[in-house]
Amino acid sequence: MSGPTRPKQEVFEPKKRGADDNSELRYLAVGRIVRAHGIHGEVSMTVLTEFPERFETTEWFYLGNEFAAEPYHLKSYRWHRDNMLLTLDEVVDRTQAEQLRGLFVQVPIDEAIPLPDGSYYLYQLLGLQVVTTAGQSLGVIEDILETGANDVYVVKDGNKEMLLPDISEVVKSIDLEKNQMIVEIIAGLI
Repeated sequence: MSGPTRPKQEVFEPKKRGADDNSELRYLAVGRIVRAHGIHGEVSMTVLTEFPERFETTEWFYLGNEFAAEPYHLKSYRWHRDNMLLTLDEVVDRTQAEQLRGLFVQVPIDEAIPLPDGSYYLYQLLGLQVVTTAGQSLGVIEDILETGANDVYVVKDGNKEMLLPDISEVVKSIDLEKNQMIVEIIAGLI
C-alpha cells in the first residue's frame, strides 16, 4: 500500500502590497515547531492560529518560512498541555523531528479561513497606504507589532517612521480594494 501523494510545490501569487517587496507571501503560519517530543518523530508545536479546528480537515502542511516551505503530510495530532503534538508521515525519529525545530507550520495563503467582514489577516494590512481623515498621506504600513493590548502599525514615509496603535480612536477604516487605511491623529500621537 502506498502512502499519500505529496502535493506539487505550488506557486501562490497574492496581490503584492509593498512597492519595494521582491518576494510574494505564499503561506500563513498556523503554528511553530518548538521541539521534538519522544523518540518516534512527534513534534511539539505552539499554536498560532485562531482556528485550530483546521487540523481536523487539512492533510498537508508546509514547514519553512512565509516564502518557501516543504510539504508534510499530517498523520495525526493531539493536544498536550498548551501545545499541539503532530505526527508527520515524513518524520520517523527524534533526530528528524529535532531538525524541524523553529520552522513554521503553514498553509497556503489561498487556504486561509475566511474572516467575518471588518476582520483582516495581518499580512493583508502590510503595504497599505495610511491617510489621515484630512487627506494627508502618512506613509505605508511596513510592519505590525503585536503588543498584547493592541497591535501597533509601523508606518514609514522615506526616513520618517511613526507608530500608530490599532484602536478605534485612531483607525477609522480599512479598504483593501483601495489599498488604504484611514486614520485620525489624536493628541499626543505624533
